[in-house]
Amino acid sequence: MLVSARSFAEYRAMFALTDRDLGQRILDCPGGAAGFVAEAGRRGIDAVAVDREYATYREELGLLVERETLFKRGQLMREAPDFVWSWHGDPAGLIRERIAGARLFRADIAARPERYLAGELPELPFAEGSFDLVLSSHLLFSYGNRLGEDFHGAALLELARVARREVRLFPVLVYDTGERYEGLDRLREELAGVGIGSRVERVAYEFQPGGDEMLVLSCAGYRAPASAAPRAVASDPVRWRHREGVSGRTA
Repeated sequence: MLVSARSFAEYRAMFALTDRDLGQRILDCPGGAAGFVAEAGRRGIDAVAVDREYATYREELGLLVERETLFKRGQLMREAPDFVWSWHGDPAGLIRERIAGARLFRADIAARPERYLAGELPELPFAEGSFDLVLSSHLLFSYGNRLGEDFHGAALLELARVARREVRLFPVLVYDTGERYEGLDRLREELAGVGIGSRVERVAYEFQPGGDEMLVLSCAGYRAPASAAPRAVASDPVRWRHREGVSGRTA
């Protein structure tokens, strides 16, 4: 699993966020070292991030992601033909954006620590309906070859539990194959069975070829059942390749 530092502007494009959307209370899950919550705070937007790495790497996460981004520079240049550059322009532009996001995150988590909470799917540390809109990028579906369908189902229900209105997930592709997550339709049917509607929407953002769609869950009519026994958490440790000194496909 990789941790990145996507920008506020990327979030707006990935999730087709309007000014009206940004007037809601928003959760970013998992937040990683993204600059979204930091920039949201500058704009007076009520946003919170949750990520399991805030328990382990809280003080150094932004710096680790900055170093990871620099470590991947040569690899990104070599792999550039495999990606779509309409948003970032070129590899150098992407690197600048990610480093800026990591630095913004690093400053904000120190200044506003209450906006960055440790937690992980499929059990989040929030009451039901704590947020109007929940955003989730590059975890579910992206790691579909490592995180099983049962985990995906439990995680989607948990995101819906804490959302009063909508959950938006991007992308719906498995990142190391470029194919749409094969269990997507089954999961949507299961969600419909408990009152969670869904739709797939195209967005004005594409980096991985074909990765220009998000899944939107409508949660207003969903009420989570009473908690059962604790659910197992999928284990997929973060790879800090700049520490390992090895390469792996760019995310």
